[in-house]
Parts: sequence; C-alpha cells; structure tokens
Amino acid sequence: MTENSDHDHSQRKLIIAIDGPAGAGKSTIASRLARKLGYVNLESGAMYRALALKAIEEDASFDDEAALVKLAQESRIQLEPTMGGNRTLLNGHDVSARIRERDVTEAASRVSVHPGVRAWMVARQREMGVGGGVVMEGRDIGTKVFPDADLKVFLDADPVVREQRRMEQQKIKGEVAANVAADLRERDHRDRTRAVSPLLAAEDAVVIDSTKMSEDEVLAQVEELASRKLRHSVVRSIP
Repeated sequence: MTENSDHDHSQRKLIIAIDGPAGAGKSTIASRLARKLGYVNLESGAMYRALALKAIEEDASFDDEAALVKLAQESRIQLEPTMGGNRTLLNGHDVSARIRERDVTEAASRVSVHPGVRAWMVARQREMGVGGGVVMEGRDIGTKVFPDADLKVFLDADPVVREQRRMEQQKIKGEVAANVAADLRERDHRDRTRAVSPLLAAEDAVVIDSTKMSEDEVLAQVEELASRKLRHSVVRSIP
C-alpha cells in the first residue's frame, strides 16, 4: 500500500487502538497508519496535554480534581488531521507546538491520573471515534476507551531504547538528556501503577516489541494486521 491508499470506502471502517508506554512510537505509527488507510488519527495524549496547558494558563492545581474537571467541561479541545499530523486546538487556538514543551508534558502526566478527568476524556474520545475509520493511540484505548475495537495493538520497547528515541526526537544530550530519561522512567511508573486505567495490554491485543525494529517495519506489521481485519470484515459481510 501507499500513503492515501485507495481502500474501498464502502467497506466497514475499523476502530484501531494502539497503546503503549512513552517513547514506544505510538504517535508516529498511528499517524502514518491513519494516512495510509484514509482514517482519522485521534491522539488522546494531545487532548490531555491541551487540558494540562489550560490548567497552567489558569494556574489551577494539578492535584485539584474538581477544578480540573470543571476546566475540561469549559474547554473545547479539537484535533484537526493534516498531512503533517494533527493540529491541536484549544478553544479555537492552535496549541500544537506549545503542548509538546516539557512543562506541559509533565503536567499532562499529573492531570491524567484523576478518575473524573479520565471519565470526561473517555466520553469525548468515544464520541469522536464511534463511527469507525479511526486510529487512536494512548495508554488505555484498547482497555477503556474502545474495549471492543476491531484491532488492538500494544506497542512496546526496551526502556533504554525508548529513552534514546525520545532524546533523538528532541535532539538533546548531556545533563538535559539525563533529566528526560529520569522523567520517562517516572512517567512509566505513574502510568503502570495508577489506580484508574493503568497502562497494560488488553487481553486480545497484539503485542509488538519494537526494540530491534525500524519504524517502517513496525508500520508494515500493523498495516498487515489491519488488512487482515478488513478482509475478514468483507468476507463476513458477503450474504
């Protein structure tokens, strides 16, 4: 297949969930796969980051669940797909670059632990993906947001490799790189041990260890899984 594949759009469109820890490559794979299938890429992390940015702007405590839920209810978070990836809009303003900065990244990890915040986000995410034709990535998509997703992938990699990838992405080294590695390990711990929707692979997820795989190899494997699901869907639909 090629980018902007000419899939038969009369086919039933899939809901594809891609979960995994930070630095595993979820965002890149989800974005590229969505473009190949002609699907929408729903990036849950961007939604949490946008809310975290709102909390920073409003000087709200990251530990005040009620205040954060109120902020969420008063905010309009939109994801607009483009050829270069999603644009993230917060109340109509493009915050795509701002939400990738370190202070927002750290805040998002803290904001996302609250049950009320996650419940609000899950409801919005389900609304956005209910019709299918979506590739959604995050940490609880296959277990919480779309437990009945047509295809679930859990993308993982060795922690050291994930740290190296994150540093390369951000083009950093030295003391700052050490801080990024420490932040990623702390985030892993929070994600895996939180009481609500901890990071784990769904029982029916296909686990892919990308430690020794290139981005193209991972994409090819996930694309083949999606193609099988689409072929199976066509066969079942034939009377």
